[in-house]
Parts: sequence; structure tokens; C-alpha cells
Amino acid sequence: MALPNKPTCELLAEPDLSKVPVQEFEYDALIVGGGMAACGTAFEIGRWMPAGSKVCLVDKASLERSGAVAQGLSAINTYIGENTPSDYVRMVRNDLMGVVREDLIFDLGRHVDDSVHLFEEWGLPIWKKHGTDQSKKLVEGGEPVRTGKWQIMINGESYKCIVAEAAKAALTEMGYDLHERIFIVKLLLDANKPNTIAGAVGFSVRENKVCIYKAKTIMVACGGAVNIFRPRTTDEGKGRAWYPIWNAGSTYTMCMQVGAELTMMENRFTPSRFKDGYGPVGAWFLLFKATVTNGRGENYIKSEAAKAELAKYAPYGLAPVTPTCLRNHLMLFEMKEGRGPVFMDTAAALNAFLEAKKAEGMDEKAIKKYWKELESEAWEDFLDMSVGQAGLWASMNIEPEKVGSEIMPTEPYMLGSHSGCCGIWVSGPDEDWVPDDYKIKADNGKVYNRMTTVNGLFTAGDGVGASGHKFSSGSHAEGRIAAKSMARYVRDHADFKPTPKQSADELKAEIYKPVTTYYEHYQKTTHEMVNPNYIKPRHLSERLMKYTDEYGGGWSPYYMTNGKLLEIAMRHLQWMREDSEKLAAAGLHELLRAWENFHRIWTVESHLRHIQFREESRYPGFYYRGDFPQADTKPMEEGGWFCFVNSKYDPEKGEWSVFKRKLHQIIA
Repeated sequence: MALPNKPTCELLAEPDLSKVPVQEFEYDALIVGGGMAACGTAFEIGRWMPAGSKVCLVDKASLERSGAVAQGLSAINTYIGENTPSDYVRMVRNDLMGVVREDLIFDLGRHVDDSVHLFEEWGLPIWKKHGTDQSKKLVEGGEPVRTGKWQIMINGESYKCIVAEAAKAALTEMGYDLHERIFIVKLLLDANKPNTIAGAVGFSVRENKVCIYKAKTIMVACGGAVNIFRPRTTDEGKGRAWYPIWNAGSTYTMCMQVGAELTMMENRFTPSRFKDGYGPVGAWFLLFKATVTNGRGENYIKSEAAKAELAKYAPYGLAPVTPTCLRNHLMLFEMKEGRGPVFMDTAAALNAFLEAKKAEGMDEKAIKKYWKELESEAWEDFLDMSVGQAGLWASMNIEPEKVGSEIMPTEPYMLGSHSGCCGIWVSGPDEDWVPDDYKIKADNGKVYNRMTTVNGLFTAGDGVGASGHKFSSGSHAEGRIAAKSMARYVRDHADFKPTPKQSADELKAEIYKPVTTYYEHYQKTTHEMVNPNYIKPRHLSERLMKYTDEYGGGWSPYYMTNGKLLEIAMRHLQWMREDSEKLAAAGLHELLRAWENFHRIWTVESHLRHIQFREESRYPGFYYRGDFPQADTKPMEEGGWFCFVNSKYDPEKGEWSVFKRKLHQIIA
């Protein structure tokens, strides 16, 4: 006799859809997401909305611990300070190999410090230079500890809590709503006005409930995409990633599905991190001035071979600061040449500090005290951001103050706020220095900063494409910029009554389809994880990561792909799209995982379509087109690739178009 089927997942309390309630809400403005960008919008929007307006923030998690910063952060990576917004544009442009929206970057650069000053006012401790007035705030002339030209050090373990508290207080003060543990999975277009947003729909991850939101304007900021490529870690370590694993590409997918134009989706960020633990390397490079060595102990970055490699990617390879992707490229070059592994020389960096103090005449007692402070700062960098790295070192008997530690490029991620620039094409500010083709006109002929090509739909942070290096402070500031535009949009569309196309019953059936699929078939096999009638989210996720890794330029082929491999990848994605219609979910957690898989598949497809279209290797070290190994310097007018690659999905026809857009240099 076969063993009885015992589900491995907690069953839903009520699989009968007729008994699953639907709650409907109507707002003037809806904020989807809970990270820094969404918190910025929530904090700012009430100051500008018309009196009596209704606003709601909907978050998949809890606002206090939602988004990338909730994992902890030891530095604010974007603070202009004594620099200028034009300097900031030049830095971002150089790091992203020249293809950026300078209007968006400059606009952010002139506003970002205001958010940082607010963080300090709300209670975030910011390190001040030794020997300066420690009580002085930044806005009063306090001098922060810099770990580079743009970064300042913080005690960041409570960073997100502080920012979320301010956002919640602002919502409460205005009488606005906050809905937590609601996963928004789909945006809704208006039935009467073409290309106009009308609402969003999602479900509770804590109880059987579908929520439908009607809104005149929506800001979507749900982070980037993680677990779309196979991670280096295996088995129990598979949940370990550099970026938060709950980021499923929802921002990109939901916006593209309603017709929003995407830009630079071929770009991905492949960070170099401490091997296996994903621990941060920035502070070691910038604060402790550590260097990297190959397996022979050589500082390979200064070698003639490295200089020759960088020269191939002029002018960016010859810039005073080597772009992030090219630093990866040099590391991969060393390993391919058989000179790996690559180490961060942590021990030499700390000892160099001690030797410098001895040379200054510091006595033995003072040096011991200084060493403890230095060691504490080094460990705090990990305890703020990556506790798992400290645990990994302990389990492997590695003392980084005594020996170097391996670093390695991770699996790729997709994001628009860190050293990556994929995302959505949005309008820049309506100012005379901004090129007309960087401005998007709404149905009333007006320009709304950070609005997508869909009327009333805005984004910020990871959602905005072609303008990376925002990080936490920039995402918050960009959310505030979007908030002002949303409020103006609401004022200008006071008579608009959003009317979604789909009915409540249609939306509920679509959202709960994985549940009905599961309950129809799960008792037909002796183990509910193996069934010819459906596929579980875990299995679909494994397939996606295998295909992207092997055909889309993941870590196992050293981030290499080509036209033929991408052709195969697109075929597999089509089959996966068909199979995803049979995703099965036994409980709410699996239903969440199922919808995250839907979003990841769409995001991956847009990513690979862009790489397939762009016939060059724009970001060597992040990915390579083996059939087009060089980065082109010719503009689109000359048939080259020094331009934006954009795409658009037509929700009416179900068709994709991928095309070039002209790039403008604004800052000299």
C-alpha cells in the first residue's frame, strides 16, 4: 500500500475561494513598497497633497524591517557634502561606462543631502572626525568620517527602523493608512482612459484575503531582483545572498506588464564580496585602504597586464577611478590566467595603520588602545551589515586581522540604486536644461518628474533606470521627489475616477490560481512535491536559476554568454512561462513564493532580451557577449551602441519591442 500523502507545507485554512473575502479600497495616492524610497515618499507626500486626500502605503513585509537597508548598513554611500552635484554626475557616469541619464543624477545630487540631514535629526548616529566637535550635526558644519569621496560612516544597525518610524509618523499625522503584510502582485489599468493607471491588487500573507486598491496615482518601489541567477552557495546556504532575498523583480515586472517603458535592463550588478559569506568589502577598500592580491601575493591591479586590459575599455578603463565592472574584469582575468584565488589583504591593511602610528611616535600603551579601536571598527562593519560573514570566518578558523580572506564576484543581481542602472524609463525635471526627449508628457500635456510612460505611475530607488549610485540616502530623496510630482498629478486630475478593467472575482481567481491548482491535484500522488499536474515554486525557482546561469551569463561560465546561448535561454523561458501557469501553492507562504516566481520570470526575460539586442559587452566583469567582446564607443546616430537600450511590452497585443534611445551629455 502506498504511504498517505502528507503535505510538507501548512495547508490553507480555507481553500474554498468563495469564502475568501475581497477588500476594496479607494485612494488618491498609493505607495507600493516599504524600503527607503517608499519611506521617502510616505514622509514627503502629505506636505503637498490637497486637503482631505486619502493616501495609503502597502508593504509586503513590516515597514520597520522592509527593504535592503533593513539588513543593516555601516555607511551612507551618497552624501554630496563638499562636492558638487556635477561631480556626482561625473562619478556615476564613469562607473557605469558612460550610459546614464545625467538629468536624473544631477536632480538627485542637489537634493540627497537634505535626506541625510533628516536621518541625523531623527537620531541616526553619524561618525564625526576625531578632534572635531562631536556634537555638531552635519547641517551645522559637523565633519563626517569619510570612507571615500562620497561615503560617510554611521552606526547603522538601527538605520531602517529610524527612517521607517519617521515615515509612519508622517502617515499618522496626516490621517493616512499603512497596510502591512499585503503583497501587491499586479497593477491595474483604467477601463476608460488608455495608458492610465487605475489601481493595484494583492493578497495578505497572514490570512486568506485579497485586497484591491483603486488610486489616481501609484508609486511602485519594491526593490530590485535577487535569486534570478544561481548562487554560489549550495544546499542550506542557498538562502544567502548579497541583496535581500525577498526582492523578486516586482517593481520591474508590475510596471512592464502595464506598458511602462524599461531602460538598460541589460545591466546587472555582480558585486565582489568576501567569498561564501557575502561580507562587504567597501569599508576595507576605502576606510582601511586594503589592497587585493592574487594567489601569488601580487598586487595584480598595478601589473602591466592589468593596465593593458583596462586600456581596451578606454576612456573608462583609463579613468583615475576604475569602474566597478572593470575591477571585476581584472579579478576574473587573474583567475582565468591561473593566478587565483584573489585575497583581500586585511591583515596588511590593519598592520599598516599600526606602523603609521608607531612612526608618529605613539607609545606602546596608546598603540594597544588604538588597535582595539581599529579592530572594533573593522568588526562593526560586518556586524552592522553581514553577521553571517563573521560566523563563517569563525567556523573556518580565519582571523582576518592576521590573514587575508578570499573575495569573489557573486551571482548577478538586478537593481537601479547601487552600482547598477537597470530599471524604468522616467521623466526628468521639467526644466530648460533637460533635453525634451528626457521628459514624458502626461495625458494633460504636463511633465511630472519620475513618472513612467504610463499616466499616473511613478517609481523611485531601484525602479528608476539609467541612474545608479543612489544607495539608501538617494533612494529616500528620490522617493520624496516622486511624492511632490504625485501630489501635483492628483491636483491636476481631481475629477479622475479610476475604474480598473478587471472585476473583483476575476482578480481573486487569478491570484489564487496556484491554490486551486494544488487542491485539485495534490492527492493524486504519494508525495505532494512530485506531481505531473503541477510544479512547486521551489522547483520552478531552481530551473530558472539553472537556465540563467548556464545560458544567460551566470558565474559558472565566468559571466559569458552569446547570441546562440541567449536564443536557447529565451526558448527555456517560454517553456517556463507555460509551466508557470501550473504553479501550485498549499499555503500562503507558497502562494507568496509562486507570485515571486512569476515576477522573476518576467524580469529575467526583459534582462535577456536587452542583452540579446545590445551587440557589445557594455559592462565587462558584469557580463560578456562572447560574440561581441568589446564595448562600443560610437553613438546610435553612427550605428553604434553608445546609447540607451529600451524596451516596451504591449499589454493589449502581448508583444515586446526593443529599441535604442539617444544619449545626451549634459555635464561637461
